[in-house]
Amino acid sequence: MLDYVVIGGAQAGLSMAYHLQLMKKKFVVIDGEGEIGASWLNRWDSLKLFTPTEYNHLPGLKFDAPKGHYPTKVEVANYFKSYVEEFNIPMQLNTLITSVRKTEKGFHITHKNGEIKAKNVVVATGPFHIPYTPPCHTKVSENTLQMHSNYYKSADQLQEGDALVVGGGDSGYQILNEVSKNESRTVYFSGDTTVRSLPQHILGKTLWWWFTLVGFLSYSKYSWIGKKINSSTQPVIGTDVKGILARKNVIAVGRTKDALNDNVIFENKKVSSIKNIIWATGYRPNFKWIEGLELDANSYPKNHRGVSNIKGLYFIGLPWMYTRGSATLGGVSKDASYLAKVMSGGK
Repeated sequence: MLDYVVIGGAQAGLSMAYHLQLMKKKFVVIDGEGEIGASWLNRWDSLKLFTPTEYNHLPGLKFDAPKGHYPTKVEVANYFKSYVEEFNIPMQLNTLITSVRKTEKGFHITHKNGEIKAKNVVVATGPFHIPYTPPCHTKVSENTLQMHSNYYKSADQLQEGDALVVGGGDSGYQILNEVSKNESRTVYFSGDTTVRSLPQHILGKTLWWWFTLVGFLSYSKYSWIGKKINSSTQPVIGTDVKGILARKNVIAVGRTKDALNDNVIFENKKVSSIKNIIWATGYRPNFKWIEGLELDANSYPKNHRGVSNIKGLYFIGLPWMYTRGSATLGGVSKDASYLAKVMSGGK
């Protein structure tokens, strides 16, 4: 029986593995993908981190890139591979976990090819589980190409004709920016046009330098200011929202309300010329495969700084698990350090 099984091999799982190595625990990191870093490699081609190199270090190994550089998804994946090699982290890929069950003797972790037993489990699967697409997508004409942003790679995937991007977060605006660079294509946008946009540099310093200075990423979700930040609409970082919306071929149409064949119905109008739809409409969490787990109103596990209601079951990498930085590449280290202390009997 292993001391620990870590489920998820991206930044959260690797950060936890680093501490388990220091604690000389017998463990394995399990991931459903066939390659280290696949969770990043599977995203769109032009993706870059919002954070510069100096804010992306996992514990024990610096991100090998110049200060001020914004890494690509390939560079992140390569960093993960170097991390695994540097610390000789035991990995088991191509292993999708289907259930976790607590018994009197420990945990039974089941996958399609068998079962693993461990005294403790750390779930590090992150916040992006099930791509969410509004129900009205089933009413759209089969001649319209539809895809969730999870499957978007580049504008080359699109067919001829007008496009629609739905979703006003970072992903939605980045994809809108890329798709609308082709001035011959009309691109409709369905999302929040009042969202704040923050540049990556202010007065010669990176945005993250300022965030660190004022403690923006370190406020606890239990504090007054943390609750205020968590409940507010998050700004779009590093993308010129106003500039994109001002392009002649970009038309904001308000919220998507319904669809019927070629007609897509919005708050402000009805459009029948759309041939491509990219749904940048987020994800829904899925933790139903963990028996006996208590979930909160948003379907995330109830926990205190990663400690769940089930003894021996821990979480890391969840959004706002403790601070706004909990689900970020550079912010997960603090949560991993805290959990390591808890696992060692500290507080």
